[in-house]
Amino acid sequence: MSSDGEKVFAGGRTAPRRSGSSPSGRASRGYASGKQEYLIRLRKIEGQVRGLQRLIEEDAWCPDVVVQVASATRALQEVALGLLNDHLGHCVLNAARGPDGASGELAEVVATIRQVMRL
Repeated sequence: MSSDGEKVFAGGRTAPRRSGSSPSGRASRGYASGKQEYLIRLRKIEGQVRGLQRLIEEDAWCPDVVVQVASATRALQEVALGLLNDHLGHCVLNAARGPDGASGELAEVVATIRQVMRL
């Protein structure tokens, strides 16, 4: 974070100030309208991970554990894709409509996609 509270990215680039603040003074997030659904999905994934722990504790058959790991991984990937879609449809689109365009947001999206592809 910079001294004035802006997020600082690699290379010293700071995130542009966001418009559309919520009543709490924070910028509204792209996922705000689906926040409860995301939380429900994440709680289900948390349950899947606890189930994985139980499988290991109970010495379950390796392929069964691997299949369940893949299932939890896929569920997390779906959450990530949904969040990225919301970010593109809300944050990046709104920035593109602004006077400065969306070059900073697009660079941020590209960096995020790079990180996700490394999984």
